[in-house]
Formats: sequence, structure tokens, C-alpha cells
Amino acid sequence: MSDLHSFELAGADGKLIRGDRSMGTDRQILFITGFLSKRWGNKSKALAQWCAEQGWGFCCYDVRGFGDSEGQFIDYTLSDWIADARLVLNRLKDGPPITIVGNSLGGWIAWLMAQEYADIERLVLIAPAFNMMGLRAQSIAPERCHDWHTAGWMPWDDEPAHRDYPLAWKWVEESRDYWGRSFDRLRPVKTTILHGLQDTVILPQGSNQFAEQLLARDPSFPIELNLIPGDHRLSSPEHVDRFRRLVIGTT
Repeated sequence: MSDLHSFELAGADGKLIRGDRSMGTDRQILFITGFLSKRWGNKSKALAQWCAEQGWGFCCYDVRGFGDSEGQFIDYTLSDWIADARLVLNRLKDGPPITIVGNSLGGWIAWLMAQEYADIERLVLIAPAFNMMGLRAQSIAPERCHDWHTAGWMPWDDEPAHRDYPLAWKWVEESRDYWGRSFDRLRPVKTTILHGLQDTVILPQGSNQFAEQLLARDPSFPIELNLIPGDHRLSSPEHVDRFRRLVIGTT
């Protein structure tokens, strides 16, 4: 991965989005991380290595307010993260066709971007978190949801790692709004979903329902749903191999 080069892009507020990119031919892969995940983890490192082996381009980045990018987490919501994805995609338009690999919330953002950008010809979505914050508001106790709405802020949960990242209620409003528009365009991008059946963080029923709703609107839409034993982390060698074949097999 020695050919990776760092880049910076200024968001609308002047804060910098920081990422890494390697150039390649024939194809380039953009990895969009999940919620509260930095750009360099097991999945992105594996993808970067596979792209290097294939001679493809690769890119990953941190959203504003998280990781190495500038800004405070509490100042940004879903619409800002979508704007960050647009900025990065605009930078990639000078290269070969784009495959987006989106993880969790990044999977939903990848789907939304694919409906806008003709340069995107392939999606691989790992446990995509469609309508993530809208579903979160539905899943918690009514009293806590009321407090979230009234106070305007709430941590994702009580885990120590999450308490420093309070979420504005605006996340819920935007999540519901974007979910309501998720099927508005339906540009036929080849889409593969990989979701663990034992995933208790992002439930696999969400991917199944998404595929059903999509096919109800367009029975010919090129989508493949892979529900596999295990969780969302793709931690077993079998899952990693499946992931690799899905990505490398996108020729």
C-alpha cells in the first residue's frame, strides 16, 4: 500500500476532510466507513491490499468531526456526512469507474450516492444500516425517545466508547427524510448486500426488507442479497473470503 497518498478536501464550513487514495487502472474502489468508525480498519486495509494486487485505485476517508478530519462530532449530522461523500466522489471522477464498498451506515450512504453519480457502476454493501437513526428512535423506550426529542441530544447508547458522541435529534429527522427518498431515483447499479444472520447491531431483516421493497418497485433491479451465518464483523476466514470474492469479482 506504499502508493497511497493523503488528501484534504474542504467542506462547506471550511473544515477539512482527510483521506487516502491510490491511483489505478480499470476500476477504483471507494470505502465508506460505518458509524463511529475511522477510515483505517480491517476491511479498508484488506480492500487497499486487494486493490494493489489488482492494479486498481482505492480511496477511504474520515467524515468531518471524526477520525483525522477536522471539526467537532456534535456539529455534524447525516446530511453533512452525505455532503462529505459527494466531495470525495467528485475528486474520484477523474479516474476509472467506481465501486463503492459501504459498511453499516456507510452502506446506506453508498446507496444514496449511487443513485446520483453515473460514475458509480457497482455497490457492495456490508450490513447496510438503512434509516439507522430513525430505527434507533423506534427501538428505544418511549421515555428515552421523548427525552432525546425534548433535550435535542442523546448518546447512541450507554457504552463508555459512545457517551462522548451525543447525537442531535436532527439525525432522526434527516434519517427518516432520506429513507423516505431512498427509492426515488432507482438508477440500476449492480448491488450486492452481505449481511450476517446473527448480526444484533444492524439486523439482517433490514437488508431483506430493503431488497423486497426495491424489487417491488423494479423487479429487474440488479440486486443480490447474501445472508450468511455470523455477525456483521466478517471476522471468520470464510466470511473474509466471501467478501474478497464479492469485491474482486466485480469485473
